[in-house]
This record gives sequence, structure tokens and C-alpha cells, in this order.
Amino acid sequence: MTTDEEQPTRQAGSARRALVGRLSWGLADQAASSISNFVVGIYVARSLGVTAFGVFSLAWVTYGVVLNVSRGLATDPLVVRFSGVAAGQWRAAAGRASGTALGVGCVLGAVALATGLAVGGRVGPAFAALGVVLPGLLLQDAWRFAFFAAGAGRKAFVNDVVWGVALVPALLVAARVGSVPAFVLAWGGSAAVAAAYGCFQAALAPRVAGARAWLRDHRDLGARYLVENVTNSGANQLRAYGLGVIVGVGAVGVVRGAELLMGPFMAVLMGLSLVTVAEAARVLRRSPHRLGRFCLFLGGGQAAAALLWGGALLLLPDRAGRFVLGGVWNSASELIVPVTLGVAGAGLGTGAAAGLRALGAARRSLRSQLVASACYVGGGLGGAVAAGTVGSAWGVATATVCGSAVWWLHLRSALREHHRNTLPEVRTS
Repeated sequence: MTTDEEQPTRQAGSARRALVGRLSWGLADQAASSISNFVVGIYVARSLGVTAFGVFSLAWVTYGVVLNVSRGLATDPLVVRFSGVAAGQWRAAAGRASGTALGVGCVLGAVALATGLAVGGRVGPAFAALGVVLPGLLLQDAWRFAFFAAGAGRKAFVNDVVWGVALVPALLVAARVGSVPAFVLAWGGSAAVAAAYGCFQAALAPRVAGARAWLRDHRDLGARYLVENVTNSGANQLRAYGLGVIVGVGAVGVVRGAELLMGPFMAVLMGLSLVTVAEAARVLRRSPHRLGRFCLFLGGGQAAAALLWGGALLLLPDRAGRFVLGGVWNSASELIVPVTLGVAGAGLGTGAAAGLRALGAARRSLRSQLVASACYVGGGLGGAVAAGTVGSAWGVATATVCGSAVWWLHLRSALREHHRNTLPEVRTS
């Protein structure tokens, strides 16, 4: 028979086990995503060489901008406001959010297709191919967010595994063609397979017709998250384009190669909000006083893991590096230290970003991102002018650490405001 004293202890233990389970599925999902991204990058780098890999990297970076548009408008509000809600509420919200993501993919995909056809040359066909596959890429990402909001991380993991399995034959076909557009189509086409499977998993079809209502109902968060996300990915895109102009397109491939060496952590950072924002929102509802420690654990853990991985890369023999990256290795290996420091700084900052998202402090979150992005572009391009590709990497590392400090200062202020606003009023007799 359970006593009154034992009941809270058991409930706390059950809550901890549930949290660990959700985070475990989140880590498993990110591992699957990391492996897919790593395989694609390595396969393309080895198949196409430095310059063509630079073109592929420009398309990849552009996809990152579009992805963040979709997340800001569709799935970020879903995770903040519909994590851990009743099944009926989740289904209605997930249908409209996924429909919004699909609509964004169709509209911006058409823009990318038209732009690619107009530009032509070496870069144009890659962007045209990206435009064709954007709807499937964004819908697949939307299902991942929706499953984590529902606490069903296992489904997100399975969906990423399906993408990885579909990717294998697609890459083999692309390798026979041997062009950048072929690899872009293989990567995005396999994502469309996973997106279709996501509809089956959710037993739900995206409601494109509900996109307008979704945008209207969540415009207070969506507008700020849109600017914040686009500023983040746009800064990365500006740095890549600027580096290509200042140093050369090959330098973009070198930087991407160094980032690929960080493999798991880059992918985790890109999709971190799949897990952390939803979990931070749950912590805020149940134990608000623990949110700060939760965010510090998330950010500090990622930063430490990135430093350990970077240290291991420094011990990697040149023979192994050339086997992984081919001709890209010699230049990319010079960037391991600054790229590692940059990823560690970004990892620390994402802990604070998750806390601000959970608090719904969109204004503070936007300010933090604007400052961090300005530092990123300034450091990356200023370093490129001063010392080429290596200088750009060190400039980004410095900027990322400074940006992380800004995120944590804003989270501290937001936590104080939340604490003051939730204190019970003192009654006077």
C-alpha cells in the first residue's frame, strides 16, 4: 500500500523517467539525422571535388534559410503552444502546422526553381533542383516537430530512418549521373518519401487550407520567430556567399568539409528545438524554478561534447581524413580548432535559446538572435578579408562565443521577469 509520503516521490520518479525517455528518442532521432547528413556530405565531397561541393553547399545553406522560414511560421509555434496537450488539440494543430510548412515549401520552391532557371551557369541548376524538392523537405521536417510536440519522439526517429534508407539507392543513382543537381534531387526526393510516410504515421494529412488561419492565430510568435530564424540562417548564407566572393567558391566547400567533421553536433544544433523547446515548455509548466538549470544542462552538455569530439578529430591521421573527405581534407583539417570552438559556443547558446522559446519571450529571443547574427556575419567576413578561409573560421568562432553570452544574459533577465510575474500577491490585513 502506497503512503502519502511515497506518492510524490513515485510521481517525481515517473516524470524523470518520462523525460529521459523523450530526450533519449530525441538523441536517437538526431543521431539518425546526423548520419544521413554526414553520409550525404561525405559522398558528395568525394564524388564531385572541392568546387562542385562548394556549389552543393550553397544549395544546402539556402535550404537552411527556407527551412527556418518554415519553422518560424509553422512548427515553432506548434512546439511552444501544443507540446503535451490533449490528442484532439494536437491533431488539429499538427494538421494546420504541417499544411503551413507544405505551403511554404511550394511557394519558396517555385521561387528557387525560377531563380535557378534564370541564373543558369554552374549554380543555377542546383537551385532549380532544390526548388523541386523543397515541399517534401519541409513537410518531413514538420512531421518531426509535430511528433516531438506530442511526446512521440519514436515516430520522429523512425521517420528519419525511413529517409536514410530511401537515401541509399537515391545516392547510388545520383553518383552514376555525377552532377550537383542529381545529388540535390536524390537528397530531397528521399525526404519526400519520408514526408509521405509521416502522413501515415500521424494518420493525418497536411491541411494547406488551414495555413491562413494558423498564421493569423499565431502571428504574435510566428512573426518574431520568422525574423529570428531567417536572421540566423541568413547570416550563415551571407557568410557563405561572401566567402565565395572574397576567397572563392572552393573556400565554401572547405568550410563545409570542416563542419562535416563535426558531424553529429552540427546536425543536433540545427534541429535542437525538436527536443529542447518542447521539454523546456514542459519543465516550465511543472517546475518553473528548474528551467534555468535545465537549460544550463542542455547547453553545457552540448558544448562539452563538441569540445571532446573536436579534440578527437585533432588526433585523426591524415590517411583517415583523406579517406573521409578526399581532396577536401587537406584544407578542411586546418579549420578543426576554430570550427570546434564555434560549435561549442553555439551549443552553449542553444540551451538559453530553448529557455527563451519556452517562456514565450519572443522579443528577447529576437534581440539575442539579431546581435548574434550580426556578430557572425561581421566575424566571418571580416576574418575572410584579413586572413582568408582560416581567418573566417576564427572570426566565426569568436562571434559565436560572444553571441552565446548575449543569449544567456537575456535568459537570466527573462527568468527574473517570469518569477516576478508569478509571485503570489502579499495580502495585508
